[in-house]
Amino acid sequence: MTFRELVEKRRSIRVFGSRPVPEETLRRILECAILAPSAGNLQAYRIFVVRDGKRRQALAAAALGQEFVAQAPVVLVFCAEPMRSAIKYGDRGERLYSLQDATIAAAFASLAAADAGLGTVWVGAFREDAVRQVLGVGEDFVPVAILPLGEPAETPKNPGRLPWEEMVVEVS
Repeated sequence: MTFRELVEKRRSIRVFGSRPVPEETLRRILECAILAPSAGNLQAYRIFVVRDGKRRQALAAAALGQEFVAQAPVVLVFCAEPMRSAIKYGDRGERLYSLQDATIAAAFASLAAADAGLGTVWVGAFREDAVRQVLGVGEDFVPVAILPLGEPAETPKNPGRLPWEEMVVEVS
């Protein structure tokens, strides 16, 4: 499939099958995430892989009760490392570049998962402190996205997008 077809095919999946994600498939997804562009190639983020059922349930609770987080056999949590960017880029690196790094990596992981026939959904609604507690990390990590990952057990319809004229502004 072409890249365009992949992007058009990808959907947000909130119902997952129980089959585990094959280790080699997960590795390829994570490799794609790590290949994502980053400011100054600092890769100012970390990807936490959560498979344990109790921790997945705790992440679902941290995500304001979004139970599908716990249903996925694997949950990826992308955390920015602001101080890693701040060393080179100061305040802007701390406030923005590290968040962008983690975001781009999560987007690449989502596309790699779709390419492998797996589903994900971007979860941004969560309590940061609760996510940090589940991961066992301190405030030097900023949770940016939770990405449940697994075999899709649903086929959502295309949600549509705003028209080109509302989204694209030509500046001459």
